[in-house]
Amino acid sequence: MPASKNANLTLKPGKKSAEPNYVLVIHGGAGTMIREGSTPEQRATGGEAMDAAVEAVSVMEDCPLFNSGHGAVFNVAGKNELETSLMVSKPPASHPAMPSSRRGSSLAPHPMLSGAAAEATGASLGVRQADPSYFWTEARWREHRRGLGLPEDPVEYPRPEIPDDTNSETTDVASLSDDKDKETWEPLDLMPTGTVGAVALDIRGCIAAVTSTGGRTNKLVGRVGDTPVMGCGFWAEEWERDGGLVKRTWDRLRGKSKYQGVGVSGTGDGDYYIRRAAASNIARRMQYLGESLGEASQNVIDDLFKEGGIGGVIALDRDGNVALPLNCSGMYRGVIRPDGVPLTAIFFDEQLTEL
Repeated sequence: MPASKNANLTLKPGKKSAEPNYVLVIHGGAGTMIREGSTPEQRATGGEAMDAAVEAVSVMEDCPLFNSGHGAVFNVAGKNELETSLMVSKPPASHPAMPSSRRGSSLAPHPMLSGAAAEATGASLGVRQADPSYFWTEARWREHRRGLGLPEDPVEYPRPEIPDDTNSETTDVASLSDDKDKETWEPLDLMPTGTVGAVALDIRGCIAAVTSTGGRTNKLVGRVGDTPVMGCGFWAEEWERDGGLVKRTWDRLRGKSKYQGVGVSGTGDGDYYIRRAAASNIARRMQYLGESLGEASQNVIDDLFKEGGIGGVIALDRDGNVALPLNCSGMYRGVIRPDGVPLTAIFFDEQLTEL
């Protein structure tokens, strides 16, 4: 597919009004998750972007249709290695009744944790823990074994181990297959097409970006994708707008803040997102080249395509503009604004439409 302009360039927030401006954008699915855990009263009285984005992604993680949480793919050793990230453009407001899982982002002493340490820290903060069986689904298990050239049965949990003569750290996937059976295989898509993410803007002007994935089917043990790498698969930031006194005064008269901000969540071939620092590159193009959200997002996605990377991003700026560029056949995506009307699309050439 050519890296041409798709049907979702930039969605404007509409006419300026006295109504508070808040927006929630998701990828990976659309519809049911965008109202979960959020009432009009909560949003209008200062519900935070972080809460909205985390809740949206949490709902999708519990759905086996997505490559995240309950529907995560297996690595070459038949295990689930999940990745998630959260970033906000400014420090969140503090509330006495803040849930422990949400407080984790401000109480953890480091910006990135992995493996057993991440699980232990989450448990100490009261984050919900899940048994490994929670992540097992028949469809993902069959996909895993099919990709290794192994019989798809048995499918029951607990999961069988990879043959003893393989080393899970250095397994050559091709060596496990039987050439005579290759013609009977179903096509296997190794791309992480079910990564989920959300970007939200609240009435304080704070933007939160959350992304979650299981990665690639049959990835090597320990492989790290773009989802947890800051600036690559996710980004959230604000900065003071450039311009002299006249421009700042004009912006103030138009109701614009002296700050600009952006939040990004990506999905696609994560290795290319890492090489291009894709998410933060959008912010830098806006800040230093003066590009709009739509221009910067589309240019980054086009550059990925030129290098062989496919995927898309959802991006949201402080003014409420939304960009949803992609360079592949489709990306599940949705937007909801203060009017409460969810807009969704799937394929490359589709406009967002009401559910």
